[in-house]
Amino acid sequence: MQPLLMPPPLNSGLRLGQKVCVIAPSGALREPERFEQGLEIWRSRGYKVQVPENIYHNWGYLAGSDGDRLQQFLDAWHDPECVAIITARGGYGCTRLLEKLDERLAWPELQNPNHPPKWLIGFSDITALLWGTATNLGVASMHGSVLTTLASEPDWSNEKLFDWLEGKTETINLAGTGWGKGKATGVLLAGNLNIATHLIGTSAFPDLENVILALEDVAESPYKVDRMLTKWRMLGLLKKVKGIALGRFSRSEPSPNDPSLSMEEVWRDRLEDLDIPIVVDLPFGHDGTNVPLVIGAEAQLDSDTGLLTYWRTAP
Repeated sequence: MQPLLMPPPLNSGLRLGQKVCVIAPSGALREPERFEQGLEIWRSRGYKVQVPENIYHNWGYLAGSDGDRLQQFLDAWHDPECVAIITARGGYGCTRLLEKLDERLAWPELQNPNHPPKWLIGFSDITALLWGTATNLGVASMHGSVLTTLASEPDWSNEKLFDWLEGKTETINLAGTGWGKGKATGVLLAGNLNIATHLIGTSAFPDLENVILALEDVAESPYKVDRMLTKWRMLGLLKKVKGIALGRFSRSEPSPNDPSLSMEEVWRDRLEDLDIPIVVDLPFGHDGTNVPLVIGAEAQLDSDTGLLTYWRTAP
């Protein structure tokens, strides 16, 4: 994987009041108060936020039919005034949109040279759409807060998000715990482990050569994480990456009555023999601080100091 094309910075110079488009490509929107709080953060920074009229037209566990959710994404991507696409929440559903895009052979239609690329922002289930655009369009995106989690972020984390998007910073650092195997430099690829595992073998799964792989997850017990990592191992995928950065694996405690390895014991058992730089306990993921990670940025992982650093790549 090579560094990806960076969309231009937002809201800089004379471009105040830029339009950003909200989409709900995944699970049913169930948190209206948190959603409105996230919208207000964007509006308070001077952005014109466009929200689809059908944002609450849920279809079971999905935020609308596949057709409606896909159309939200296509409308936002093709809108020449829209500079960023911000997602409402995660859940489940983005992989269904990838299936529709593949069926319609729609990816080439999104490569419009007359419109500059735009930022796509989200995490969790949104991983599928982030990796799909990276693989099929070669465009960088932001693994960061969705609208329903934005207001719960500490101010310093949100400042990192907006400072990057608005071109006010060139470098972002995250501190964790290193395993002491030196440094690696590569292209940052961040996502949810469960979603990424289900993308293996699809058109959305990226080339892992030259990649710093950053993973997080939620509500997955140690044996399930073991099972997923074992699949990656059996396919030889982890041998390709330059380094591995692990964020929060929250709500993962096994039943107190069940024998279990700890999550860190699983990581050690499944990853340490790769003999590559590994940093754990980084501040990204569910249920806590979710520092933004730019998919497609050049990055360095230092497992001696426990630092993950990425920087802006010029288009």
